[in-house]
Amino acid sequence: MEINLHEVVMKLAGPIMPVGETREDERRFNNLSRTIELVDLLLFDINQVVPNKNCVEGSMKKAGLKAAEFFADLKGEI
Repeated sequence: MEINLHEVVMKLAGPIMPVGETREDERRFNNLSRTIELVDLLLFDINQVVPNKNCVEGSMKKAGLKAAEFFADLKGEI
């Protein structure tokens, strides 16, 4: 059985979509803030791998290229 990380994180963080009810939306805003903080940390971690794209070691280069490709794709989507 494969763990779906997205589902796990969203269960831990809680819903983020506002629903138009002040108290609930305040909770969801806090959930959104925590989720954004996590994503920021994850993006930082992935960015740390990018310089490996220039390594001669195949496994390190593969990881670096994957990370660089992720950021290139991400910029194309924003």
